[in-house]
Amino acid sequence: MKKVILSAFLIGLVISASAQNIKTPAPSTTQTVKQEFGLSSIELSYCRPNMKGRKIFGDLVPYNAIWRTGANSATTLTFADEVTIGGKKIAAGKYGLLSIPNAGEWTIIITKQTDVTSPAAYKQDMDVVRVKATPQDLPFPLESFTIMFSDVKANSLNLMLIWDQTVVTLPITTDIDSKIMAQIDNALNKDNKPYYNSAMYYLENGKDLAKASEWFDKAVAQTPTAYWVWHQKANCLAKLGKKAEAIAAANKSIELAKIGKNDDYVALNNKLLATLK
Repeated sequence: MKKVILSAFLIGLVISASAQNIKTPAPSTTQTVKQEFGLSSIELSYCRPNMKGRKIFGDLVPYNAIWRTGANSATTLTFADEVTIGGKKIAAGKYGLLSIPNAGEWTIIITKQTDVTSPAAYKQDMDVVRVKATPQDLPFPLESFTIMFSDVKANSLNLMLIWDQTVVTLPITTDIDSKIMAQIDNALNKDNKPYYNSAMYYLENGKDLAKASEWFDKAVAQTPTAYWVWHQKANCLAKLGKKAEAIAAANKSIELAKIGKNDDYVALNNKLLATLK
């Protein structure tokens, strides 16, 4: 009898141990997104619940109540550099992302709290900034809750919250101009001066084209056979209205590009020359 009981006990232990090793998919999966932005990056971490036939906003996600903006764990944003949200400068660091949904208007909250998983844990005095946002309708339902970065530009992007047939957008900006200008000023005071990169920044961002042209001249002097430098010099001269000089620079770029066997730059210069006729 004792042997039977012992055997049953051991079998139970084996079954229990086996059950503990069973792995199944999480009902709300975790997603981490790292987006290059400005001169650094933003990292997002959140859990993605599914609709599963349920009514979402105003029901599963109540109106006029703090929502962790996801499922299971807290939703967080980590800024590797200073950003601006809702007119407020936010220092680099890790923050919580919360929201208060409503039918006609949402409140999106960036908080110092990075562990809020229920409304009871939220402390309003830890808010960094609150931003009002108007929800937009999707023409079709999205099953899985999604947070994504969109319209990513050099100094701005949108953080989008999307679920069911609702989209809410949070604009985020960062200051890169002052930092790049400081880099240029610092670099141009050194022996190995980055004239080409400095000139390109001025050319592409609508700054002093005369200064950019001066730097292109110096970049050409540094690397006289660089057909890409001659091409951008031609672009700059064309924008300055110096047609004859732009044509000469473009032709020089074609000559050097042919020597370098780069047909792409031959084509780019020919397109530029076509606009200067």
